[in-house]
Amino acid sequence: MQFAVAGSKVYVIEANPRASRTVPFVAKATGVPLVKVASRVMLGATLAELRASGLLLAPVNNGHVAVKEAVLPFNRFPEVDTALGPEMRSTGEVMGIDTTFGRAFIKAESAAGNEIPTTGTAFLSLNDRDKPMGLAVAKRLRELGMGIAATRGTAEYLKKFGQEVDRVVGKVSEGASSADDDAVELIKRGEIALVINTPRGRGSHRDGEAIRKAANICRVSSVTTINAALAAVQGLVEQRQRALGVKSLQEYHDRS
Repeated sequence: MQFAVAGSKVYVIEANPRASRTVPFVAKATGVPLVKVASRVMLGATLAELRASGLLLAPVNNGHVAVKEAVLPFNRFPEVDTALGPEMRSTGEVMGIDTTFGRAFIKAESAAGNEIPTTGTAFLSLNDRDKPMGLAVAKRLRELGMGIAATRGTAEYLKKFGQEVDRVVGKVSEGASSADDDAVELIKRGEIALVINTPRGRGSHRDGEAIRKAANICRVSSVTTINAALAAVQGLVEQRQRALGVKSLQEYHDRS
């Protein structure tokens, strides 16, 4: 079941009389065979009986984190805006699993085809609400040795808190001089390796759509929420500290 909470009211969005794609994800993340348990319950077994038989065990807690990421076929539709809304656009899902959220997030992004770069220049265009958290993103990017380009408003905010940018980029909707190129042109010229764009407002919406489409066409990794940007840069820093590795699910589910 899916719920939405607004204030003190809880709304039921949908109730599916089937196993969704979340079920195998949760089973793999926790080590609990949910489909087998549900099948036994439908045949008359009680949860107490399944616990006593050893089929229904407590979820494993070996210090791992599992991240589910949607696979979106934007590479097949280059002219589509990659900003997501409430409608379903995914064609599958992948799992990233590791010892921290950041590392698991990087694995999930990579598996979904959105490889987050560790070199080059990142372009930041943040709405006012996201600028405080964007400061942490910019600091992490500097720790990684990446360059930073930003729109004027974002650049001014970062500078106010001691975080300089390498290049101030003009808005697409306002046009740009030769000394103040807009983000779309920089993306097309291959000068941007990562786009972090969280637009807000009518002008910003037009700018954001043009930037996201350019990133999609030119196969430049893009992030459209500040929380995803924070997770990505944190994961990249942790990846640099210790290289990512691979373990089997059986190793993660070890109950000894």
